[in-house]
Amino acid sequence: MKSKKVLQVFTALLIVSILSCKKDTANAVNPTAISTNPANNVTGVARNQEIAFTFSEAMNPATINNSTFILMQGTTAVPGTVHYSGTTASFIPATVLASGTSYTATITTGAKNLAGNSLTSNAVWNFTTGGSTSVIKLVDLGAAGNYVIVAKTAINIVSASAITGNLGLSPAATSYITGLALTNATGYATSAQVTGMIYAADMAAPTPINLTTTVNNMITAYNDAAGRISPDFSELGTGNIGGITLVPGVYKWTNNVTIPSNVTISGGPNDVWIFQIAGNLTMSSAVIITLSGGALAKNIFWQVAGQATLGTTSHLEGVILSMTGITLQTGASINGRALAQTAVILDASTVKNP
Repeated sequence: MKSKKVLQVFTALLIVSILSCKKDTANAVNPTAISTNPANNVTGVARNQEIAFTFSEAMNPATINNSTFILMQGTTAVPGTVHYSGTTASFIPATVLASGTSYTATITTGAKNLAGNSLTSNAVWNFTTGGSTSVIKLVDLGAAGNYVIVAKTAINIVSASAITGNLGLSPAATSYITGLALTNATGYATSAQVTGMIYAADMAAPTPINLTTTVNNMITAYNDAAGRISPDFSELGTGNIGGITLVPGVYKWTNNVTIPSNVTISGGPNDVWIFQIAGNLTMSSAVIITLSGGALAKNIFWQVAGQATLGTTSHLEGVILSMTGITLQTGASINGRALAQTAVILDASTVKNP
C-alpha cells in the first residue's frame, strides 16, 4: 500500500516535471518574421506607404516602439509613429517619403514576445520608392485642348449655364446638344450661354474630321493619364481625400474617390498632378478645390474610369478625363475642362477654360 502511494506521488511529480519542461521550452521559442510590407528589395513603392512587419506570434506591445522599429534613409532616421495590433507592427512616416529613394527598415532585438523572448537578430529589409524625381510630363490633350467641353454621345444643359470656351460633340449630331438655343453658321453654331463656338459631327466640313481627331486625342490623353506607372501616392485616404493638401505627383486609386470637404492643390506653375481613379469621382455639395503656390488648373488631370459627379455649388480645378460621363449638379463649376467619352450634363453650371 505504501509502495503504491509512493508510486502515485512519483508519477505526479513526473507529470509536473514534464509539463514544466514543455512550458519552459515554449517560453524559449523566439519570435520570427512572417512578412514585411513592402517586401524586401521591391521598387516603385508609393510615397505614402505604411511600413509593416508581421511577427510569428503576439508580442509585448511595450517593446514595439520608435526604438525597436526604425526607418532610415541612408544614415538619416525618418520620423514617424509606430503602432502595434494583433501580430503586426506598423511604422507611419510623419511626412511623405521622397521619390526614387532607397530606404532601410529595421526591427531590433529589443522587440520581445509575451514571454520576454526577442528576435534572434535584427530584422532588416530594404525598398525603393517610386514616383517622379523630376517634373511630371504633362498629359498632351492634342486637339481636345481647343475645347472646354468634349463629349461623344450628348451635351445636356438642364438649366441655363455659363460656358467659356468651345464645345465639341462627336460622333453624335447637333440634335444631341440640348438646352442651348443655337444660332447656326457654316461648320459651327453659337449660343448666348457660350463664349465660344459649338461644333457637332453633322455640321459642314471640315468640322466632322476635326471632331474625329479631337475625340481620338481625348481618348489618347485619357489612356496616357491612366497609364502613368509608379505612382507617388497609392490609395491615399482610402479614397476619401477631403481636407487633404495635394502636392504634385501621380495619385492612384483602385476604387471610388470622394471629396466630402474642401481640398487644396499646392505647388508651382510648372508642377503637374495626375489623379488615376478606377471608379467614380464624387464631390459633395458646396465643396471647393482651391489652388495655392501658383498651381495652375491646366496642369491638373482627373482621369476617371467611372462617373464624375460634382455636387451642388461645388467647384473643381483641373481637366476631367472621364470614360463614363461628367455631371455638374445645380450651380457646380469647373475651372478647367470636361472631356467625356459619353455625355456631359450641366445644371446652371459654370465651365471656364483654364
